[in-house]
Amino acid sequence: MSYLRVYEPLSAFGDPPDKLLVQAVEAAQLSRSAAGEREQSMWLRSQITSPSRLLPAELADGRAAPSTTTDVLVLDEAEVPSGLGSEPLVCPLELRARSAAALVSFMSDAHPALMNSVLDSGGMTADRVRTRAKAALSGSHRPVVHVLSTTWTVPLPWFALIEPDERRLTLGTGRHDPARELSWRTTMAEARARVTEAHSLVENTLGDSGPARILADTSRWLESFNAKSAVELDYGGIVQMIADPILETDTTADEVHGILEALRSGNVEELAELFTDLREYWGELAARERFN
Repeated sequence: MSYLRVYEPLSAFGDPPDKLLVQAVEAAQLSRSAAGEREQSMWLRSQITSPSRLLPAELADGRAAPSTTTDVLVLDEAEVPSGLGSEPLVCPLELRARSAAALVSFMSDAHPALMNSVLDSGGMTADRVRTRAKAALSGSHRPVVHVLSTTWTVPLPWFALIEPDERRLTLGTGRHDPARELSWRTTMAEARARVTEAHSLVENTLGDSGPARILADTSRWLESFNAKSAVELDYGGIVQMIADPILETDTTADEVHGILEALRSGNVEELAELFTDLREYWGELAARERFN
């Protein structure tokens, strides 16, 4: 799973912030590499508990568990992009709210037969599920979550938010090393400016569907957060599927920016070549989703 995260200044979470949140930020026990395992653990726990929970990080009566406040990623001063000050930057996992949003999407898009099968197996009605999901979303600090995630691939428009030279690469000792990482980190101001420019360029040349729609949605999402935030694009668990030589020479960010430049200059030949390279590179990873 790959991630697009926003880390907000601690002061953006209230004046003063919740004491449990402050303590979690000071402890900073959850690492970026452990976040995926934590999410998986919370998911599994919600299903094996008797009775099972509709959403992870939720108590039996439907209220949010304390972990919704304390499960946070924290950037220390050395990891913060310049110009954001010395205040801790915090990214809540918000697994309960993210799961609720996914559930609402499922209820809207799933085939009726599949939806009814899922509801019957859980002994719940559609109205009850929607009510519980809405309650989980309304209890969030923000009307949007701090983390967007996808499985098996990375949406290419996300690379417009970062610059290739902002790359952070750690190969570690192999594919299953928890320290293994490929990510990019930038300031909110830079991310907003880049996505706005990319959206305008793509919409004017390719139309308002596909990549342009993703860029527009991402731009609106970024506007929901504090201007002094940091934005992180992280390959997450995808790095476990890519061999060292390929990961080390990954040029996706460069090629996406090359596509944007080709759109500016009208270089159709270069544009086609870059699209072909990206389709071949990511097609193999995306194909694994169909086999799982």
